[in-house]
Amino acid sequence: MTDWRSDRPQPAQGRPWSATPASVPPAGAPASYEPATPGLDGTEPAPRDGATAATRRERRAPASRRGGAFAWLRETVVILASALVLSLLVKTFLVQAFYIPSPSMHETLIENDRILVSKLVPGPLSLHRGDIVVFKDPGGWLESQPVVTRSGWQRTANDVLTWVGLLPVDAGEHLVKRVIGLPGDHVSSAGNGAPVMVNGVALKEPYVAPGSQPSSMAFDVVVPPSSLWVMGDNRDHSSDSRYHQGNPGGGSVPEANVVGVAFVTVWPLQRVTVLHNPSATFAGVPNP
Repeated sequence: MTDWRSDRPQPAQGRPWSATPASVPPAGAPASYEPATPGLDGTEPAPRDGATAATRRERRAPASRRGGAFAWLRETVVILASALVLSLLVKTFLVQAFYIPSPSMHETLIENDRILVSKLVPGPLSLHRGDIVVFKDPGGWLESQPVVTRSGWQRTANDVLTWVGLLPVDAGEHLVKRVIGLPGDHVSSAGNGAPVMVNGVALKEPYVAPGSQPSSMAFDVVVPPSSLWVMGDNRDHSSDSRYHQGNPGGGSVPEANVVGVAFVTVWPLQRVTVLHNPSATFAGVPNP
């Protein structure tokens, strides 16, 4: 005898069989409701309009692409803004780029070298004799700089990129020299090629440019408090502290004017080098 139940379609494995007839509309359904009949394999029924899953995805594609383009644009803006903020923070508190415009620091630094300056000195870290410092003009040290003509957008772009630290600062109001005397130091030279002396000790200066004298002019000063005595490595072509003794401070530079200490040359590539402090030169110098 044949079991009449064997002719009924069986539910898909793992899918509970509903006791509610498929023809009974759910509560609140419209009068035109037509229930979908699931396939015997438990798959979702095909839509009544005949559209396939691929067709539905195709219909959604334009909106998806628009959303993807917006997300890409948003992420790009966030990345660029983060990079600019990070660059500004680094330039403000840690490192700033400068370029060398003159021969006063030959052969250590030459024209158009790009250097990085640590802004932790002076501040968390202390200045030392022999450091190469970048400082703002105390007044009257720099001659008028030639004006570079740029169009409006070029000038604006240059100013913005320099402000955020992506371009090196030009030499409009900054100088680069080497610290020879710290506050209270007695710095002197008899001139005519005589060595520079600090607190009674004659310096042997390996960084002085070949062919240059330690000092062609005589001077004898005591560095004022919170000030520095600075000289260029190319002594015969450096308008440094020696030539500004008639200025306020007697030629010394206020520490407050120091932007930072140069620690590396980064451009051009063949000039990349670490700028070490010649500590051996000042090792025998006593404190004042």
